[in-house]
Amino acid sequence: MVKYAREPDNATKSCKARGSDLRVHFKNTRETAFALRKMQLQKAKRYLEDVVARKRCIPFHRFTGCIGRTAQAKNEGSTTRQGRWPVKSCEFLLNLLKNAESNAEVKGLDVDALFISHIQVNKAMQQRRRTYRAHGRINPYMSSPCHVELTLSEKEAPVKGEQEGKEVRQIKARRAKALRIGAKA
Repeated sequence: MVKYAREPDNATKSCKARGSDLRVHFKNTRETAFALRKMQLQKAKRYLEDVVARKRCIPFHRFTGCIGRTAQAKNEGSTTRQGRWPVKSCEFLLNLLKNAESNAEVKGLDVDALFISHIQVNKAMQQRRRTYRAHGRINPYMSSPCHVELTLSEKEAPVKGEQEGKEVRQIKARRAKALRIGAKA
C-alpha cells in the first residue's frame, strides 16, 4: 500500500487512483491537473475530451515560457491568455479518472456525486538517452516523467441548523449592546 500526499476527510465516501513514472511531460501534466481541481467527475472527463478534440484549451499559469496565446484560454479563466492542448497529458489523466471511477463503483459510491477533491503531480526520476552532436560530441536527451495521484470524493449535503427563535436573537442583541456600552465606559 502506497502513501498518498493527502488522505481524504471521509475515507468511506472517497476513492483514489495513482500513476507512477508516467512517460508524459511533467509541466504539461501539472497544468492540466491544476485545471481539473475541485471539478465534478463527469465535467472533468468532458473537459479533457474537449481538449483532445481541440474545442477547449488548458490555461497555463506557472510554466509559461514560450507558450502561445489563444482565444480559448480567455474562456477558461486565464488572465494571460496563454494556453495549449496537451493531448497526451489529457489522455493519461482521463485514464486515471476512469480508473478512479471504477474504484468508486466497486466501493458502491454514487458516481454522479463525485468531484476531484485532491489531484497532485510530482516529478519522477528523469530517463536518460543520448543525442549525437557535431565534432563527435554527445549530449543528454532526457525525458521528464511524472507521478500523478488523485482522490475523488462524494459531495456532502449541507446540514441545516435549527431555526433560532426571535427571543433568542433579541437576547443576543441586548447582550451585545450591553457589552458595547460596557466596553466604552
